[in-house]
Amino acid sequence: MTRTPAEDRARWERTADHLLLSVRPFATPRHALVQLPGLPSANGTWSDGLEGFARTFLLAGFRLRGAGGADPHGFATWYAEGLAAGTDPSGPERWPTFEENNQAKVEAASIALALHETRPWIWDRLEDGVRQRVLDWLGRMVGTDMPGNNWIWFQAVTEAFARTAGGAWSREDLERTVALTDDWYAGGGWYSDGLTGGQHRNFDHYNGWAMHLYPLWFCRILGDAAPAGLLDRYRGRLRRFLEDQRLLVGGNGSPLIQGRSLTYRTAALAPVWSGALFDATPLPPGETRALAGRVLDHFTAHGAVDDRGLLTLGWHRPFRGLLQVYSGPASPYWASKGFIGLALPPGHPVWTARAEPLAVERQDAVRTLHGPGWLLSATALDGIVRVVNHGGDHADPAARHSDDPCYARFAYATHAAPEMPADPTDITVREAPGPFDNAVVLLDAAGRPSHRRPLTRLDVHGATGVSRSRAHWPESGTWDPFGGPPVPFAEGPWITVGSALRGPVEVRVVRVDPGPGDPAVPTWPLRVGGWALAVDGEPEPAPPAPGGGTARVDGHDGLVSLLTGARGLPYADVVTRRDANALGARSATPVVGTPGPVAYATAYVALVHLGGGGARPPGPPSVAVRPDGGDLVVEVAWPGGPRDTFRLPDPAGTATDHSRRSPHRA
Repeated sequence: MTRTPAEDRARWERTADHLLLSVRPFATPRHALVQLPGLPSANGTWSDGLEGFARTFLLAGFRLRGAGGADPHGFATWYAEGLAAGTDPSGPERWPTFEENNQAKVEAASIALALHETRPWIWDRLEDGVRQRVLDWLGRMVGTDMPGNNWIWFQAVTEAFARTAGGAWSREDLERTVALTDDWYAGGGWYSDGLTGGQHRNFDHYNGWAMHLYPLWFCRILGDAAPAGLLDRYRGRLRRFLEDQRLLVGGNGSPLIQGRSLTYRTAALAPVWSGALFDATPLPPGETRALAGRVLDHFTAHGAVDDRGLLTLGWHRPFRGLLQVYSGPASPYWASKGFIGLALPPGHPVWTARAEPLAVERQDAVRTLHGPGWLLSATALDGIVRVVNHGGDHADPAARHSDDPCYARFAYATHAAPEMPADPTDITVREAPGPFDNAVVLLDAAGRPSHRRPLTRLDVHGATGVSRSRAHWPESGTWDPFGGPPVPFAEGPWITVGSALRGPVEVRVVRVDPGPGDPAVPTWPLRVGGWALAVDGEPEPAPPAPGGGTARVDGHDGLVSLLTGARGLPYADVVTRRDANALGARSATPVVGTPGPVAYATAYVALVHLGGGGARPPGPPSVAVRPDGGDLVVEVAWPGGPRDTFRLPDPAGTATDHSRRSPHRA
């Protein structure tokens, strides 16, 4: 749909107003708690009610700021009354303190940001007693312990606002936050969201909606009181990040489906809009607005908002499979961060410039994202963005973990979602589901697939990446939910995987080597999984072909997931599941593998294809493997001339086994 710039902004304003007005029937009498229907989070309904207030207040804050205080729906008065009731320590609608509920620290930051953006219309008009109660509630943040991740910025932003409003703050808290953030910077615009095992391993959308957003707003709130040079440092990092981020949105408007808290949806736009607001973006204004509008259209067209006007818990349709234990009915309203553009006035260039095509629509792209250790390929013909993961897994390298589907898969995309457990928020479920989609696994005697985490990045450059992990199987009856402690595992051999990624095809090459105590003759069959797609019917695998099997899945919207065993993988199958995929109720994954146990130090080659939009698969690349001492050197010749080379090293010659280290956590 083609809209004028003015129509674009009006659509965003109408959407924001609709979301804000739709939550009102679920608020307590004085609006301090917004108690939306649905299953509560692990934090409880009291915390969820505060979350409903804080996250919608953030949206109202951006809406009022860009409108210069124009307020036909009375948002300022409505939220001002909630502030008064929530901070009344003896009132029936009071908010939990930080000591009573840790999640309140998260919501305090949204309240602080909204108060800053609406200062002339809300804060400056509050009664003195209410202002003091708000500062008293926020002031309990000073000196409190914070987890070693993006949470440190909730403290810093809250104290920054309090500092400007005459409340309590701590220079030590602010300086510690700045220093830790510098430690977590992984280069190329990417942050690790805290350190795991002392390493940069935690990469996902929190880069944009937390690690870039809050530092910039911290400087915005403090103004001239911000440390010298800090704003320019953060602006430079965001500008570099957006060079990658602009390629992580598909032509269909979907952000990359990877990482936790995906139900925040449009929050992925936080760095895009912030780049425009802070003059920290390589994107022209017309591309910024077009990208943001495409993402908003994607979610509103696929069921993100129900018939009551409420954001649902899921990605498209309601889907509990991608939630975390902290996800409650109001959690999706961190989508408010995707509306930062409304804080810009109507005359800003992002609202007046002519819309431009997205980066993925202009030309194909092959890119190395060194920070997270990802290879990226975007294809203009079908608008699909794919990344292959040889770098981050959100796991302590000192201990074996169950695979989190949002971090441990070999590949992620804008048009395909990882297969998930039925409900990862249900901590009573004790099953450890095994991965097949975009996985390389060995099957134990019971037919259970191995897990990957932790992985070791060996090499990521150009269009190639190599990583290694120790195959392991959770002991029966154990499950490692996100954030939980490591659980006992049975260990197996080393699995080294190398990839070359160009266009819609990844060349995935696997070697297996014995680990300490493994038998001289391997006993495990190998399986390589391709892309899982949402489907309508029951796909059937193709019959085995000489030298290699082929499995194909035809998904929604003309998508095709094709997997070819090019060397040593004649077995072919399609694994189907129900209620396991965020993009559809039924899903299927193509799988190829060995007919029997693997052979050690042998190269197995699969061609992993994801395409759509009527695009014909290119001719297959030529793959040659040669030994070099104990290593295997892989040479890939692509149709049209490009060549890639990578090495699968012998584990005996590389120090990769961290399992005996004493674990430590940041």
